[in-house]
Amino acid sequence: MRNFLDKLASAEPTPGGGGASALIASIGCCLCSMVANLTTGKKKYAQYQEKIEEHIEKLRELNERLLSDIDKDAQAFKPLASAYALDKSTPGYEGIMEDATYAAALAPLEITRDIYELVPIIEELSVMGSRLAISDVAVAAAATRAAIDGIVMNVYINTKSLKDRQRAEAMNTEADEIVSDAAKRLNRVYSDIMSGMH
Repeated sequence: MRNFLDKLASAEPTPGGGGASALIASIGCCLCSMVANLTTGKKKYAQYQEKIEEHIEKLRELNERLLSDIDKDAQAFKPLASAYALDKSTPGYEGIMEDATYAAALAPLEITRDIYELVPIIEELSVMGSRLAISDVAVAAAATRAAIDGIVMNVYINTKSLKDRQRAEAMNTEADEIVSDAAKRLNRVYSDIMSGMH
């Protein structure tokens, strides 16, 4: 963790906002796992036991993906960084740049999809999870919202440079829809939990 943060703070271009967003999502995922693990096996929540067990397994798998996503965004940027270094007179320059830009936009979009999978789990844990850990569900909601808001910036900054505008708009539309839906649902969870605190 310290090594990652030191690199993030350095002048190196990667890791950057994409990796940071994936890390934030992983933290949200781990908080969900904690809540589920604090809930499982408790008589008070026996009616949710089967679903909680499903969430524990799903969250374990999802967190592995999110941890891999931390590096995925950085790896996707490398071909684009190489393309930027090319002379514009290089044969096939336009195609090389377009392909690299598309790859750099696609990786964060795929990470956005991964993070989005946390949304319904957070909604369900806000109802099923141990009341002793309900504040942690709110933190997970806030972290996941921040992670999605963050990762899509790496989609937009690259689709902006794509020559294929139809492809760019399709990617932007998907990202827009995820951001809008996630914000609405996660804000509701956070607000509901907040209301119960007063």
